[in-house]
Amino acid sequence: MRLLHRFILALLLLATTGCSGLFFYPSRVMQEGPAVKLFTHRDVVFQAGDGMVLHGWYFPVENARGSILVLHGNAQNLSTHVNSVLWLVKEGYNLFIVDYRGYGFSGGKPTLEGVHADADAALEKLFSMPETDPDRVVVLGQSLGGSIAIYTVANSPHKDRIRALVVDSAFSGYRRIAREKIGSFWLTWPFQYPLSWTITDRYSADQWIGKISPMPVLILHGLDDPVVPMHHGRILSEAAGQPKEFWLTARPGHVQSFGDDAVRKNLLDYLSNILRQKPTAGPSTKES
Repeated sequence: MRLLHRFILALLLLATTGCSGLFFYPSRVMQEGPAVKLFTHRDVVFQAGDGMVLHGWYFPVENARGSILVLHGNAQNLSTHVNSVLWLVKEGYNLFIVDYRGYGFSGGKPTLEGVHADADAALEKLFSMPETDPDRVVVLGQSLGGSIAIYTVANSPHKDRIRALVVDSAFSGYRRIAREKIGSFWLTWPFQYPLSWTITDRYSADQWIGKISPMPVLILHGLDDPVVPMHHGRILSEAAGQPKEFWLTARPGHVQSFGDDAVRKNLLDYLSNILRQKPTAGPSTKES
């Protein structure tokens, strides 16, 4: 009976919040990772379009090869997610990683509309920084951040200047992934469709990724991803315009591609090639 009561309460919560609680697991506690201290960085405070105060970390590099905006996943905050991308600073890229509203030192509470506004503001902030060469900007989104990045780049007034979009382990649609997660448990399985329809598909990546062309798009996804299954990467790859690349990576787990030295090298080569010349359309599929 107690389990039934909890189940009913969970259903009511999902129904009244539009299932948005499935997407956001923020933490206000900043982790003091030792790796971060090895790199010069500064706190950046800026505002979203609605006035929400946001926080990020900026890692400048002398004679930088380019500048990368990092949009992280749905749990904890930037202090944990930064560890998977610090190697890009070592390789000569300015790095700007930000927290959405409700995460870390950023104000407010996360909502689908709000986090997309935050990503747009972060991109604007990166373009305004004195260290940024506006012709050498790349956007990197991981997991939830990958889905957010696709919508953000597709609708950005800077779309013609962003040199590449890199999407790592992203889900293809908010409604689709919610339906899959709700349907994965036998008690909630019968409610996967009615509850998923409470979520807007306005921001879903599969509806926007095709509008990014002719900007180069690189999609990475793990063959053995237990959180966001690999078919989401394929859906995004099929929906994307040219030029595009789709890399299937072998490391098991979620957002684990950059743990592979070969994938890191391939990404560095990819970015060097993109930043060295103007983007050109053409078919490309690569698996690693």
